[in-house]
Amino acid sequence: MNQLLAMRAFVRVVDTGSFSRAAAQLDLPRSTVSKLVGDLESHLGNKLMHRTTRTVVATADGLAYYQHATRLLAELDAMDHAMGGGRQKPRGHLRIDAPAAFATSLLIPALADFQRNYPDITLALGISDRPVNIVGEGVDCVIRAGSIDELSMVGRKLLDLPYTTCAAPAYLERMGTPRSPADLASHVCVGYFYVSTTKPGPLIFEADGERIEIDAGALSTNDSNGLLALLRAGMGVGQHFERVVHPFIERGELVELLPEWRQPSMPFHILYPANRHQSARLQVFVDWLIATFRTN
Repeated sequence: MNQLLAMRAFVRVVDTGSFSRAAAQLDLPRSTVSKLVGDLESHLGNKLMHRTTRTVVATADGLAYYQHATRLLAELDAMDHAMGGGRQKPRGHLRIDAPAAFATSLLIPALADFQRNYPDITLALGISDRPVNIVGEGVDCVIRAGSIDELSMVGRKLLDLPYTTCAAPAYLERMGTPRSPADLASHVCVGYFYVSTTKPGPLIFEADGERIEIDAGALSTNDSNGLLALLRAGMGVGQHFERVVHPFIERGELVELLPEWRQPSMPFHILYPANRHQSARLQVFVDWLIATFRTN
């Protein structure tokens, strides 16, 4: 058995959740990938995967082995890259996760540039506002909004995104245009709530040292793309990232409100486990993210 190849096959199956997709990415027959994983299980004397006709899921032992294997393979790849003097471009698979609005409005439109520069790196992009267990779910890195308090993670700042208060023209025709935060008492305020609670955060307005918070309890969602859809559908007044809603404001689908009142910007970070910082493909992806979004 080629143990190194078997480890790569196993890791790729866990990453993709499929023997067929892993085989395609490794350019190997599916039967070969299945045999490699089976031989690895026999060698270790442990069942690494639960297989059904529809799903492939790592066992508890398999997930533990996966964590060790990904770290070892990352170190081997980094060693090869270093010995090649950096001339050989990184290759392999990256599993990343990003919040919905950030992924669809900012990250995806820029990804073509990354793929042009690193064509041998395959990406699996998870899109969700749900907090991801990086280690437990086998994710290489995540983009997260807000403050960072995970001491086991390496965190690097990407950018701050300011908010814009807005509503659809149809809503304003129906309910009138607010001229001050106090006017929102007679409006439907659309809010965002986190998965840990069903209570939405308030709409926040700051100007000249004054801070006003308006409850947004009438209608809320825990998905940033859902929030955008609610605003575009004329369901109420809300606050969303300026870079997300700007194209819709330019096209007249949304109207900016109360521009003299601002909400504090939201910081975004890239996070990854400390034991994966040696992966060449992860390092170039992180560096590309920072270069792309810190200059735009």
